[in-house]
Amino acid sequence: MNVKNNKRRRESQEKIEKAFIELLQTRDIKKITVSDIVKNTGLNRSTFYANYIDIFDLADKTREKLENEFSNLFADYDYFNERSGALKMFTHIKENQIFYKTYFKLCYDDKHLISIYDTRRAEKEHIDSNIKYHIEFFRNGLNAIIKLWLADDCQESPEEMTEVLKQEYRGR
Repeated sequence: MNVKNNKRRRESQEKIEKAFIELLQTRDIKKITVSDIVKNTGLNRSTFYANYIDIFDLADKTREKLENEFSNLFADYDYFNERSGALKMFTHIKENQIFYKTYFKLCYDDKHLISIYDTRRAEKEHIDSNIKYHIEFFRNGLNAIIKLWLADDCQESPEEMTEVLKQEYRGR
């Protein structure tokens, strides 16, 4: 029986996700087909369709998985020590570049972006009725910095990137 948490089903999903992530490194999502996935995994088309509606469903589920992994990284994040949090984030990004490159490729609608923003701190320090604009500005700026760093294969150290973020967010 192909139940939700069946070991064989999980293994098939992992193979499919891995093949998808590999293909995403060289192709646009719109150019990836189910045939490409099953050819790379050796699985049947029926196995793919037993787990996903189509490529975009696979993309959404993969993105959600990546978001959960990122959220778990900051489950114990110390909002009062943003330097250690930023360093932790940049270190994780450098060590998992394929993960993050894939994540950003899957954010084709730009609604899902990395965010470690502490709204409680922002409200306490300086931001009032315009907080939604500030959060959006911060989130998009952070993501732009991360994307640029990834595009350059993370040439700067995590410590240097933490300093870049600190300088850009000076006084906040």
